[in-house]
Amino acid sequence: MKLITALLSPFGRKVRVVLAEKKIDFELIEAKPGENDELIQTYNPLGKVPVLVLDDGRVIYDSSVIAEHLDYLSPVCKLYPADQRPMISAKRTEALADGICDAAVAIVMETRRPAALQSTDFMQRQHGKITRGLAALESQLEEKRWFAGDAYSIADVSVICMLDYLDLRLPDIAWAQHYPVLQQYHQRVSERAALIETKPV
Repeated sequence: MKLITALLSPFGRKVRVVLAEKKIDFELIEAKPGENDELIQTYNPLGKVPVLVLDDGRVIYDSSVIAEHLDYLSPVCKLYPADQRPMISAKRTEALADGICDAAVAIVMETRRPAALQSTDFMQRQHGKITRGLAALESQLEEKRWFAGDAYSIADVSVICMLDYLDLRLPDIAWAQHYPVLQQYHQRVSERAALIETKPV
C-alpha cells in the first residue's frame, strides 16, 4: 500500500504512527497541498492529505478513517478499544486533538497570507479553540495513564501528534508551561518507538 502525505502534516503523522505501531509495510509518497495538488486530487477530490492507496487500488482518505481501517488489518497493538464506552472516549479525544490541529493549521495558513490581508479576529478565534481544547484534555486526563480506557489507543496517538505539531508550528503557545498534566503525559508517552521515528523536525 501507498501513503500519500506531507511529512509535517500532523494528520499524516498520525497515520504513520499507526502503521509503525501495527508493523505494516507501506510506500511513502511525499506530497504537499499547494505544491503537489494534481497528484493529491487524483486520489482525493478534496485535495487533502493523508491518502492511503490500497494494493487493490481502493483509496481511503481522512486520517481517522485510515487509522481505523489499519487497525482492522492487523491484531498487533489494537488502537481502537473493543468495548463501546472506551471506544467512544477514544474517538472523541481523537476528534478533539484533530480539531486543535485544524485550528493550528488554519493559523499557519493565515500567517502565510500578505500581512495586509491577515485577519486578527480569525486567528484569535482559532487560538481560542486551541486553548479550550488543551484545557479540556488537561482536565480529561487528570491522574489517568491513558486517555481512553486502560490502554494506549488512537486517542493517545492523536494527542501526541497534536502536541508535537503545536511545538513545531506554534511554539509561542508554550502549552507545556500551562498544562503540567499534559506535559508529564507527553514526556512519558513520547518515548514509544513509533512516536520517536515519526517526530517532525
